[in-house]
Amino acid sequence: MSRIHEALKKAEHERTVSGPQPLPVEATPGFEGVDHPEAPVETISSAYATAMAAQPVPPQALYTQCRQTTWNPDPKAMLFFNGDDHGVGMEEFRTLRSRLYHAREKMPLAKLLISSPLPREGKSFMAANLAQVMVRQHGKRALLIDADLRNSQLHRLLGAEATPGICEYLQGAADEFSIMQRGPMENLFLIPAGRDNQNPAELVANGRMKLLLDRLEPLFDWIIVDSPPAALVSDAGLLAGYCDAVLLILRSNATPVDAARRAAHEFPAEKLLGTVLNGISPGLSPYSHYYYSAYGTNGDPRSAK
Repeated sequence: MSRIHEALKKAEHERTVSGPQPLPVEATPGFEGVDHPEAPVETISSAYATAMAAQPVPPQALYTQCRQTTWNPDPKAMLFFNGDDHGVGMEEFRTLRSRLYHAREKMPLAKLLISSPLPREGKSFMAANLAQVMVRQHGKRALLIDADLRNSQLHRLLGAEATPGICEYLQGAADEFSIMQRGPMENLFLIPAGRDNQNPAELVANGRMKLLLDRLEPLFDWIIVDSPPAALVSDAGLLAGYCDAVLLILRSNATPVDAARRAAHEFPAEKLLGTVLNGISPGLSPYSHYYYSAYGTNGDPRSAK
């Protein structure tokens, strides 16, 4: 008997014991969605997650089942859509890409979380442009996920459709392909945040995010997840548990030191890959507005002054 079959049988047994359920999950009462007040927060069973993650998803499904949509990117913020290969900041994103590939030689690195201590520090800008520079390499596929369920920005930056998105998937109302869209840039895919909800932390913690990442990871070279600010809410720390590494975005002359230190403490030290200092003035940097700094093996941003 195969492991998948055994896991499915175990999941079926769990559903039988706990009573009839519309989905193979255990419902946790108390959550009411904005559009569907009756929708509970659902915690997926480990047996079902194991079985689903073990079933391979064919790569061609990305192009046959995902919606092709029309995007209208913000030309000032989305650097790689305007056809200029030498714009301000573009070379720094190529350098960041190179550093990430070097890091990948030493550790598993496919699912990357982008966060910041506070709002308005540029994390969504960094996530979106990093995904763009990744697919500029021939044959590379990248998935951009807006997991900031409190203040989603990626669909606005890319000029993409806002729904359906990750909220609908986490609530069990949509599958992975119905929430995923692709626009004009080849091999770049987006999962937006979706509709607003009242309890984003409970949604992120219900197990479906991990299931989604496990199922989609084999289809992409990079999965880049935009998270909420780490110093304010718990979502970023939960999401980091599903990803391989974290990049923390700081804004020059804006991010308070105590907020940066608090945000760093939200992540396991082994997952905090480095920081991106965003918004450096041209006079401070001889190269551009953006600067990337990765911590070495002896560095720990939690103790940085």
